[in-house]
Amino acid sequence: MPSSNAPHRNPADEEDDLPEMLAEDDAQEVLEDAEGDGDVAMDSDDDGDNEEILLQNDSIAYSDAHKDSVFAIAQHPLHPNLIATGGSEGEEDDAPGKGYVIDTSAAPSRPLLPPSYHSDPGAKQNTELKPIFAIDGHTDSINALSFTLPKGEYIVSGGLDGRLRVYSVAVQNSGDAQFKFVGESQETEEINWLAPCPSADYPNTIALGASDGSVWVFTIDASDTSNPIQIIQTYFLHTGPSTAGAWSPDGLLLASVSEDSSLHVFDVWGAASAKNLVTDNGQTVVSLTEADQRFYIEGGLYSVAISPTGAFVAVGGAAGGIRVVGLPRLSTPTSQPQRGGARRGAAPADQAAQAGSILAAMNVQQDGIETLAFAPAPQTLLAAGSVDGSIAVFDSSRSFAVRKHIHGAHDGESVVKVDFVKSPETTALSGWLLTSCGLDGVVRRWDLRGATASGGGAAASGLAKEWKGHRGGGEGGGVLGFVQGKTGERVVTAGDDSLVLVFEE
Repeated sequence: MPSSNAPHRNPADEEDDLPEMLAEDDAQEVLEDAEGDGDVAMDSDDDGDNEEILLQNDSIAYSDAHKDSVFAIAQHPLHPNLIATGGSEGEEDDAPGKGYVIDTSAAPSRPLLPPSYHSDPGAKQNTELKPIFAIDGHTDSINALSFTLPKGEYIVSGGLDGRLRVYSVAVQNSGDAQFKFVGESQETEEINWLAPCPSADYPNTIALGASDGSVWVFTIDASDTSNPIQIIQTYFLHTGPSTAGAWSPDGLLLASVSEDSSLHVFDVWGAASAKNLVTDNGQTVVSLTEADQRFYIEGGLYSVAISPTGAFVAVGGAAGGIRVVGLPRLSTPTSQPQRGGARRGAAPADQAAQAGSILAAMNVQQDGIETLAFAPAPQTLLAAGSVDGSIAVFDSSRSFAVRKHIHGAHDGESVVKVDFVKSPETTALSGWLLTSCGLDGVVRRWDLRGATASGGGAAASGLAKEWKGHRGGGEGGGVLGFVQGKTGERVVTAGDDSLVLVFEE
């Protein structure tokens, strides 16, 4: 994903209007190296022509059906053992796209502290997971996949060929799953991302962002054989490729960011319009572009996340820039019910004032922000993974001050994804565990509670667990994504080395 180290615009005549920037000096913790004195990659004794030898594999199962990079991975919302993966069918530039569905329940659990090759080679015979279904029909790489919500009735694949292909999913009482092709839509040249709407009021709705900047919303209904993929909304406000999208938790708003440094938050179902909370264009509750120098991040925006309360949206871009923008609350969060007349939400006038307000501007990391994730309520954390290999964690309850900055979280390689473990159980670790993956080929889990030691090293960083097995080192290596269910007990990865691995806590 493109990134830039170019400085932000900061005209002198607008300097007083800029939101306060948070620097590293404001951090409670700045950690230099997550690995510390940990494993060191072996160097070749010759001129470096030999590939690095993989010494450790912590996975309990694998799938090697893919012939090239695995770009996308998705997990069924009700049956987490069903995993869909997508990528390229070969290394050629014109290779078709291909995807598979695997069933990870075939992988037996392994005892705690699984052995590694160097400690017990005989015990590391992993389970091979054969595909139970193939996702085909794409003439270019599949780079986006999703199950629809709330019940996972469909798999949706999006490709660099612009095709949106849909398959129905029927899980029998025996646990066996059946898949059937439903239909295809091709409205754009390349699909960059897919996002399922989480609302039960609008089931089987999917949004996509395209390379031409367009954003589309579809509803899938296989019973309508003449038109199973129905266009609900189309938006053409971005002038550059749409790079990422996210729904609000109530499914009423859809946020999209672009390489043109714009953020648009769309009123998909008209709930904001009914409350007179839309902007002048009649389509959005927030529209911010490079014209607003307080918001502008030179080099573009590449990640977006909406808080669990729906009160604000965070966007990440080039050179480590992050902006947090207020949103109107169109529904009362279930985690914050009104009691005894207490004022839990803003009045319409206050909501209109909050929408579009820049609540925070952070520039702690040194390169592009690839990934953003909010912790589940009641925690108030925002995690950001950067191309510079670091993870920064901010606290929204303290004006987004830096709670922790883990330098070298992935050994200087880009952090591709961060995601909190959303365990439904109330435990001391609830909302404090963060999983990350990077181009170093490693998946790590972090305990983000208070510092455990001073200085660098794994203890100070809060490193709780790491899983190795993928080849790292950038080109031809690295972890390009993962899923971890609700409890995080099993992590399934998509590798740039064409492997899908299953790890267990």
